[in-house]
Amino acid sequence: MTLPLALITTLQQAPAEEAWAALFEYAWERCSQPITPGKAAADIAKRDGSLADVDHYLATADWELWAAYEASVPRTAQVLADWWQAHPPGRAVLILDACSLRELPWILQQAEARGFTVQQAQPTGAELPPNTTPFANALGFAQRSALGNNGGNNGADQGHVFPGARTESADLPWTDAAALIGAEPDWVFWHHWPDHRLHDHDAPGKGLQTLTEEVEAHLSSDAFWAFLERLASGRRLVITADHGYAASGQFPDSGKAEGELLKARYKSGRAVASTEPPGDWSPPIDLALDSAHGRHLYVNGRRKWKSQGGYPTLTHGGLTLLELVVPFVELRKVP
Repeated sequence: MTLPLALITTLQQAPAEEAWAALFEYAWERCSQPITPGKAAADIAKRDGSLADVDHYLATADWELWAAYEASVPRTAQVLADWWQAHPPGRAVLILDACSLRELPWILQQAEARGFTVQQAQPTGAELPPNTTPFANALGFAQRSALGNNGGNNGADQGHVFPGARTESADLPWTDAAALIGAEPDWVFWHHWPDHRLHDHDAPGKGLQTLTEEVEAHLSSDAFWAFLERLASGRRLVITADHGYAASGQFPDSGKAEGELLKARYKSGRAVASTEPPGDWSPPIDLALDSAHGRHLYVNGRRKWKSQGGYPTLTHGGLTLLELVVPFVELRKVP
């Protein structure tokens, strides 16, 4: 698959903010379409592959755009803060850890079928690096666990962007999570699914296909939507994520010399805090970027290498669209 000429022209000629908007729109268009019944794994694999050309273009021809990412995209944390401030009490936020654009179609399709209306749906951007703690920090929390058991109101994290909200961070079955939702007007629930399952789908013979099967089962289940209905009862509900993930098991292998540097620097990861310069390759195999969360080195694009125990099949932290672009969906329950 090749990139549309209009997109290439925008990337080459438009200001960084317009270029990033075009990239987000392109990813959204390809990932938001309804899933073909009985063909979820094939559809998701195809969509993932359709963005490989964009990632390749960014990694080899337009990597300078990454330096402008933070200042150019609608960052999820800021969009959430603005949304919270714009509405009166009667608000709920569900953060699904590592929910990428791949999961978006089930949310949109099931919402309509289950009596919800979509108030808005748009792509937003993760923090740099696209990991859990930077997102928590951007929201005003020291870490994800700070939200647990209403920790957002224990005095230690009162500087967060959700003043007045009851907070929770948990990895519970949906039915048990729903039982935690009380009558408080404002709620923020950070659920650890699907992030905590990425490693479980990292074994040989597993990966994106088996994760997709699990995602379809969860996001189409009565239990999940009963949980959402509890959150949305008397409240506006936003569903979003801290970051996405990469189907890294499908990435091409790096050459020997490149792989040795990447293995030594990143082990089996995708980003590392460092003041060292990036590798001396052109196009670059990694990039040094400064962000609100400090200076990090990042793996540039879709690449993997041999590492002890095998390179992860599913991971996050690097510079590809599906690691960084996440859904931001506001729902209301139809009375």
